[in-house]
Amino acid sequence: MTDRVIQLVQDNSRVIPLNFSAPLSSEVPAKDHFNRRLHDLRISVTDRCNFRCVYCMPKSIFDKDYAFLPHKDLLSFEEIELVAKQFVALGVEKIRLTGGEPLLRKNIEILIEQLARLRTPSGKAVEITLTTNGTLLPKKAKTLKDAGLSRVTVSLDAIDDVVFKRMNDVEFSVNQVLDGIQAAHEAGLGPIKVNMVVKGGMNDDQVLPMARHFKGTPHILRFIEYMDVGSSNGWKMDEVVPSARIVNMISQGLSQLQMLDANYTGEVAERWKYSDGSGEIGVISSVTQAFCKDCTRIRLSTEGKLYTCLFASKGHDLKPLIRSGDPVQGIEKGLQDAIRNLWAIRADRYSEIRTEHTAQPKDRIEMSYIGG
Repeated sequence: MTDRVIQLVQDNSRVIPLNFSAPLSSEVPAKDHFNRRLHDLRISVTDRCNFRCVYCMPKSIFDKDYAFLPHKDLLSFEEIELVAKQFVALGVEKIRLTGGEPLLRKNIEILIEQLARLRTPSGKAVEITLTTNGTLLPKKAKTLKDAGLSRVTVSLDAIDDVVFKRMNDVEFSVNQVLDGIQAAHEAGLGPIKVNMVVKGGMNDDQVLPMARHFKGTPHILRFIEYMDVGSSNGWKMDEVVPSARIVNMISQGLSQLQMLDANYTGEVAERWKYSDGSGEIGVISSVTQAFCKDCTRIRLSTEGKLYTCLFASKGHDLKPLIRSGDPVQGIEKGLQDAIRNLWAIRADRYSEIRTEHTAQPKDRIEMSYIGG
């Protein structure tokens, strides 16, 4: 295993050979080029979804003839656990399951149970979370909690049914998602975060109604700027509603807001609380601000490719190593070395260097493939 060399692509242009026999730092947690620690792992468990949201999986592209990944190409639960174990050994303390829609992956609770058994080098339990559109939560919330899931984040882009159906483009109703949120709350999968992607001219009139609906509840509503992720959603800068405008809209139209400190280094959401003590909201300024300078996240696709940035166009394929047929101890050593080396040369800072030119559609990986 020590003489294995893998070609990894960094910064979408340079190909860097990683020789596992090279000296490696034993520092935990692993640090990248800008001294950012490796802390969060996002795992996409499926590229399929039962929604066709206009900003993520538009029906014009993801139609009935779209070729999703065959099952044999997906990492098995055992393979996902094997990879996740190496990330935890290198400092990861939080794992989020994404998709597509992760609850479409059959027996997902088995994977959650496997991941919930992982422990950091200090013996700390790993936090296991999941992002979902919520429609399957009424059936699955209790089972997910019993398996070891800590909490969920639910996507909901409008409180008005007509607007919401226009956003998801498959006739799912608001009440179906609200029922899912309630089921998750009753199962103890909180605090629940509710994510709303705001697209100008489509659902920006829902900012105040959404804030009004969730104000005074234990749930945290977060507004996300419409992002230039992937190349299929027809992103345009003039459809971005700046988060500063959203904060002002709520302060003027509903209740004054006061800024809160971040919960942890690398948190992408800016936190605000209602001055009357009736709850908290968040805004993710994914376009108008350099929101990712402290990013501690890495993403694993459902077929075993690593992405060090949400806006990447190239991944780093771990599957040949995972399925090499080598002894497990050798695979584990190879995975740890590959991950540490990849993180060490990571220099992603897309939101800091974004320009009108770089934000134009190109061959970026789709958000539905690696999660948000």
